[in-house]
Amino acid sequence: MANSYDLIIIGGGPAGLSAAIYGGRAKLKTLVINKGTIGGLADTTREIVNYPGYMQISGPDLMKDFQKHAQSFNVEFLKEEVIDVDFSQENKLVKTKKGKEFYAKAVILACGSQPRILNIPGEKTLRGSGVAYCATCDAEFFEGEDVVVIGSGDQAIEEGMYITKFARKVTVIVLHDEGILDCNKVSAERAFNNEKMEFIWNSTIEEVLGEGNVEGVKIKNLKTGSSSELTCQGVFFFVGMVPSTQFLNNSGLRMEKSGYIPTNERMETNLEGIYAVGDNRVKYLRQVVSAAGDGATAAVAAERYIEELNDFNANILQTDKKTLLLFFNALVNESLEFNTLLEGVLNDTAENYKLFKVDTATKKTLAEKYKIDKVPAVVVLDRGEEIKRLDCSMDLEKLKSQLF
Repeated sequence: MANSYDLIIIGGGPAGLSAAIYGGRAKLKTLVINKGTIGGLADTTREIVNYPGYMQISGPDLMKDFQKHAQSFNVEFLKEEVIDVDFSQENKLVKTKKGKEFYAKAVILACGSQPRILNIPGEKTLRGSGVAYCATCDAEFFEGEDVVVIGSGDQAIEEGMYITKFARKVTVIVLHDEGILDCNKVSAERAFNNEKMEFIWNSTIEEVLGEGNVEGVKIKNLKTGSSSELTCQGVFFFVGMVPSTQFLNNSGLRMEKSGYIPTNERMETNLEGIYAVGDNRVKYLRQVVSAAGDGATAAVAAERYIEELNDFNANILQTDKKTLLLFFNALVNESLEFNTLLEGVLNDTAENYKLFKVDTATKKTLAEKYKIDKVPAVVVLDRGEEIKRLDCSMDLEKLKSQLF
């Protein structure tokens, strides 16, 4: 099949690049499709000082190292935008804006998310030069300086309090009347008691001021209509994040109303062979280090899924014999005892059946596909179609009667 891969990764941020490294190292034919600059949000961070092994490095430089690492394992990169997918078949289809179609056995969604942009003058031009969207990432760069926070929800107030550990003063611009915040009551009380935090009520921001770096903000009072300027060296916007998952709306993928994708600990979604990593999935911490961990986990899970798929297709679907899918757990004695019993029964009649063993401790995909919740279990297939299941008691004669 043209443009066919083992693994396609949609998104080239730290999660996607980490997945690419692990995929390439596992000798999977891997393609990363990324519509923008490699690195995602990390590429907009002027300094990173909390990624292990790097005392201090810029976001773009760190992401270049990630990409070089992936390319050393023959990972391919394509700069295009994915606009549609079809995950309903074994070979997943990925379509780009330029009309290209790609197929893969597994797909990792590393699309990321974007801060909600207010599109006020100065916001985009000074991004990374005083305009920021992540306190954990950037607060320490404003040591002893004055910072403005936009927003009054949980994220804005809690991140604002974190910024006070470094900044001289944090001024919060609030749309509401005095004393009214959108955050929870506990955070509001803590913020009001924080000596480094001040509030400007009934107001919104009109412009970020500065040339090269942030020098201040222009504020409008919503009740009087008057405008004023406030000197500061940093502006943090906390008006929400938007996951870049809109193109997945008709894919059958389960997503929250917000657009974030829930996964299990292996980064698996509700669709077989589809994984979600980094900022587009439901998660607690959104940092480069946690994104990299997501990517590694998903790539290893995808590798095992592909291995199972290839093995199953080659040994089960392409055989003329009936197949016994034996699900067992190598750590459970009952499983091992039944394995020995079944193999003994089949020794003299090997021409009737092909035995395919599935250790559920390491190969979970087939167990989930056949809804195996207890081992040992045996599913009988004829040319890939299930025809019955065996009673897996330790009764030798009963087992023989079910097989012959």
